[in-house]
Amino acid sequence: MMRRIDFLSMIAFVAVCFLSGAAWSQQRPAKGQGLRAEKKILIVYLSRTNNTKAVADIIHEKVGGILVALELQTPYPADYHATVQQVVRENETGYLPPLKTVIDGPDQYDFVFVGFPTWDMKLPPPMKSFLHHYSFRGKTIIPFNTNGGYGPGSTFQTVRELCPQSTVLQGFSTRGGSERDGQLLAIKDGTAEEVRTEVDKWLRTIGMLKLSVSQLQ
Repeated sequence: MMRRIDFLSMIAFVAVCFLSGAAWSQQRPAKGQGLRAEKKILIVYLSRTNNTKAVADIIHEKVGGILVALELQTPYPADYHATVQQVVRENETGYLPPLKTVIDGPDQYDFVFVGFPTWDMKLPPPMKSFLHHYSFRGKTIIPFNTNGGYGPGSTFQTVRELCPQSTVLQGFSTRGGSERDGQLLAIKDGTAEEVRTEVDKWLRTIGMLKLSVSQLQ
């Protein structure tokens, strides 16, 4: 009789362990996401040489969300010097180039990553157009930047100025290519892995990636 009771007790114990494990697995974040998985995330980026795109892709792998490339109704010239001259004029006059990209339901997002290169040490006009066009009042804005070695310039400050009713978190900046010198995509291979590590550290610093799946196992 005692053996039968012990056997039934063991079956009950195993069943409880199984159900507890199943419940825990359902609570774990999806692969590649942190504890912000329950929030809606938008990642919008402007990229001419695909370096900012490379960072945007890494962020998307880490936190998920919707990834959107910012495009203009009339693209910039393929020629680098012609583009530089056009951007200088746009900055001088305050011209905001019309966007081809449309964001459906911007109010649904809690966190908005905005990525861009440094152009003329300033925020590129297309990104200014984007932040002027969409109101992210009450949202959290997270800027990230690539540059040719001269840093983010005034880009992060301009984002804060254009989003006065948003919470703007600490930005991320890294070295990309230098189109002027003929160096286009620089964030690849070993460099991409280094940037991936830097992005991971930054996301944890700003609280967007608090706990990885590997730490839960």
